[in-house]
Amino acid sequence: MIRFYFHPTPNPAKIALLLEEASLPYEVCPIDTSKGEQHAPNFRAINPNGKVPAIVDTDGPDGKEARVFDSTAILIYLAEKTGKFLGTPQNRPELLSWLLFIASGLGPFSGQSVHFQFAAPEGNDYAVNRYRREAERHYQVLDDHMQGRQCIVGDDYTIADISAWGWLDRASRVRKGAVDPLAPYPNLKRLFATVEARPAVARARAVGKDHPFKKVNDEETKRALFPSNFLPAA
Repeated sequence: MIRFYFHPTPNPAKIALLLEEASLPYEVCPIDTSKGEQHAPNFRAINPNGKVPAIVDTDGPDGKEARVFDSTAILIYLAEKTGKFLGTPQNRPELLSWLLFIASGLGPFSGQSVHFQFAAPEGNDYAVNRYRREAERHYQVLDDHMQGRQCIVGDDYTIADISAWGWLDRASRVRKGAVDPLAPYPNLKRLFATVEARPAVARARAVGKDHPFKKVNDEETKRALFPSNFLPAA
């Protein structure tokens, strides 16, 4: 059984999709990050970084309980556990490269683009431009790679496609104000549509819908999500 620590944001969404694709039994453990539940000691024991997603596999290596945190690590762990969505051994170097491109580039720059356009105080024009343009640059790198391809790596749907889907789903926020945010990136638009059409996506999108996650962006939320902003100056 997989205990899946979840909040409805892009990185946990990737794990929800893989769990559904692989038909793995799992229990959803909601972590309301707007209430600061990610900072509780019992969750920090699972992810010392205090972020979702995280999992605990009650049947880990040698039958022992195992924790895994960071969405890319979880994708790799679960794909290796099930033997699914890893592509071919010959394509493993390419798979790892694109997974880490998303983990270290497309994902973080997308997240910061959203933050500075929607959450930060006004007057951060340089930061808004910097992060949005870098997110768009990463979109273009992946779009160029996808020319003539159906999947990011090889001929098979893999965890690289799942990882990209999680962030492409937020393109309307990354590219705030764009009527059709993926229009300049037709290969990414096609990739997103291909993944979105998979039956497991609807099931993944239903994860956590029965939990009343906080939606009010008040002072408690800001302190929970951005605690370092409230630390005293060094």
